[in-house]
Amino acid sequence: MGSFTSVDHLIIAVRDLDEAEKTYNQIFGRSPSWKGIHPGMGSANILYRLGNTYVELFGPSGEGPNGDMLRAHLEEKGEGMFGVVFGTNDAVARIASLREKGVPAGDPVDGLGRDVMTGAERRWRTFGLPRETMRGLFSFGIQHLSAADALPPAPLLEGVSEAEAVSACDHVVVMTPDAEACKALYGDKFGIRLALDHTKPEWGVRQLFFRLGGLTLEVVEPLDKAKAPKADHYWGVAWQVTDAAGAAERMAKAGLDVSEVRKGRKPGTEVATIRKPTCGVPTLLISQGAA
Repeated sequence: MGSFTSVDHLIIAVRDLDEAEKTYNQIFGRSPSWKGIHPGMGSANILYRLGNTYVELFGPSGEGPNGDMLRAHLEEKGEGMFGVVFGTNDAVARIASLREKGVPAGDPVDGLGRDVMTGAERRWRTFGLPRETMRGLFSFGIQHLSAADALPPAPLLEGVSEAEAVSACDHVVVMTPDAEACKALYGDKFGIRLALDHTKPEWGVRQLFFRLGGLTLEVVEPLDKAKAPKADHYWGVAWQVTDAAGAAERMAKAGLDVSEVRKGRKPGTEVATIRKPTCGVPTLLISQGAA
């Protein structure tokens, strides 16, 4: 209790939810788990529940604070990764433990969502994580108050096999100019396990791999300071598939621009790059298929 237990979901900011849905249906080989609206907030979302997290396509839908914020973000930075949300079993206890460590987590706020496809409802409790603490990144904590099956797994599209569909998120990449500061934040303050910290001169980077709930948060600092970003930013995502070649072929037939399958950097993996469309998210497929 009082800890983060998962990377609950990833948020991708998009201009047009209908077009983004078409794109991610083809990337995942799945249809949405949920379509929601935020009355009075000017935003709407589409959710895909995968094996270890869920993905939220988040877009403006009218007038309201969320819609205004999203339009300003999209105007300045374009589509792409917008946020990472951390899950907990006890929001109140997690807030208290973070404040003890000097993280000014916000007060808990209860929320309610309704699926426009089925009318189903979900309830949750969230709390803010200030951008100053998060090194400029958008993030918050969440405790789900509804049963897990209130958000059902994203179903396979007709004709798509499980082996050719995205099953889970392998890792999310954060680019940073200061890996030590990220190590203090995610490791020391958030208590997320640091599985690996290594420097690879041949790749020109230092990498930190934080593991939480079966998903990796990869923090990358370029060794060449001239190539380092000015501030932390969410970058790309790697999706797990069982059959990389089959998944890449399926996506190519659907009109996506996908690279050839190649050996991954991690021994025993195969990878392919989805070049476009991805709603601005650098995207990799990864499988354990290679010997």
